[in-house]
Amino acid sequence: MDDIKRVAWAACNTFRGLIDPAEYKDYILIMLFLKFISDVWKQHLEDNLRDLKGDEVRVQRRMQRERFVMPEGSTFDELHAARDSDNIGERVDIALEAIESTNKAKLGGVFRNVSFNSATKLGETKDRNRRIKNLLDDFAKLDLRPGHVVEDEAIGEAYIYLIERFASEAGKKAGEFYTPLQVSRVLAKLVAPKSGERICDPACGSGSLLIETAYEVGSKDFALFGQEVNGGTHALAKLNMFLHDIDGARIEWGDTLNNPQLIEDDKLAVFDIVVANPPFSLKKWGGNEKTEDGKPKPDRFNRWHRGLPPPSTGDWAFITHMVETAKPKLGRVAVVVPHGVLFRGGAEGKIREAMIRENLLDAVIGLPSNLFQSTSIPVAVLVFDRRREKSGARAETTDVLFIDASRDFKQAKTQNILESAHTAKIIETYNTRKDVERYARDVPAREIAENGFNLNIPRYVDTFEAETEVDVRAVQVEIEQLEAELLKVRERMVGYLKELGVDA
Repeated sequence: MDDIKRVAWAACNTFRGLIDPAEYKDYILIMLFLKFISDVWKQHLEDNLRDLKGDEVRVQRRMQRERFVMPEGSTFDELHAARDSDNIGERVDIALEAIESTNKAKLGGVFRNVSFNSATKLGETKDRNRRIKNLLDDFAKLDLRPGHVVEDEAIGEAYIYLIERFASEAGKKAGEFYTPLQVSRVLAKLVAPKSGERICDPACGSGSLLIETAYEVGSKDFALFGQEVNGGTHALAKLNMFLHDIDGARIEWGDTLNNPQLIEDDKLAVFDIVVANPPFSLKKWGGNEKTEDGKPKPDRFNRWHRGLPPPSTGDWAFITHMVETAKPKLGRVAVVVPHGVLFRGGAEGKIREAMIRENLLDAVIGLPSNLFQSTSIPVAVLVFDRRREKSGARAETTDVLFIDASRDFKQAKTQNILESAHTAKIIETYNTRKDVERYARDVPAREIAENGFNLNIPRYVDTFEAETEVDVRAVQVEIEQLEAELLKVRERMVGYLKELGVDA
């Protein structure tokens, strides 16, 4: 896997300084994908030719039943052989279009946002051809055939590694497509998915959080669902699922708040697990749409029955959508939010109060600052548990657990890091719900009501550490000792100066 990472990352030099990392990641990841499926196809073709003793008719029949089909002229090797062509960019686009149309069920739409023949992105013809040739030459160094350098899941892990590296370079734009692995693991362990459950991320980005949550199941017995508004990022999520051998994932393209696509029987689909790291405080999310008579436009799914989130801040719109799509009396929700969500008033305050009165909120967890490539602000995780509803499995639970994990991290050069011990402490505290001095406290709902349904963590977890008392007498003695030593040093200095014939 290290070879894959090294070659793919070195290939980025083809684009650095030309286009933004948030954009050139698409070219690198698509080329890695093309090389992988081409090598797998080549290996399976060789195996079948050997097993069927060269019977080409039977071989072709068997190859058409493969997990995916490579049309003639579309393989990486065929494109690499044509790398000196004047129209190599156009050839790559034609090959990708052929692969997509031949495998529509699994790969429909994944290449629509990227063109290797774009003068706007890759320069005029001569420069474009040179860059694509360099890219093909770089990836030709890899052998990604099964049983060679690639172990099970290595290509998927390399894909996520590259997305993480691109996020690091992309800075603020990283939030559009990547949730740091350390944060994804916290969310996945908090919701603790089980075999047979349906897992959804309504703002899935490139799909890393969904996949990490699926890993937590411990088997292949799960169903994944996601929706992503950005077309290019939606494509990355579908490729991510494919490279992780998750063919059954349903990843939709569209605006979750204004045009949810995960619909079943003309209703919002519901899930056992809903996780997300939605865009923070999204402006103009759609809450200001009006009917002809000037009234707020109703939501056909009645998601805003607790109150319409403010048009200028979409945080509670995403949270409400997530809670509404969690199965009644069964579903669990974990969502990353900015701290303003915990205490802002107005419409948000009313929604927050309604959620607490309905006994849906299970925990508020403060995380350290500077965990994300896209922002340095501290964030929180809200956990909702619909098993707490009336007659649900946890209906008797009316308290809310507050955890302040904001001081537990390892400081790195550019980002803070949650290590496994920090994550384990959060999860153990969440599962046991025991009070931990200056770290966690299980708070009765009535106390939260007395605080005006303000969820600001310091109101409930006292992190104040008294300063060590100063022994004034001891300090005075130390000062007197230092002054006496200083006097002796000055006397010696005067002696040295006299020996040198210098007036003191």
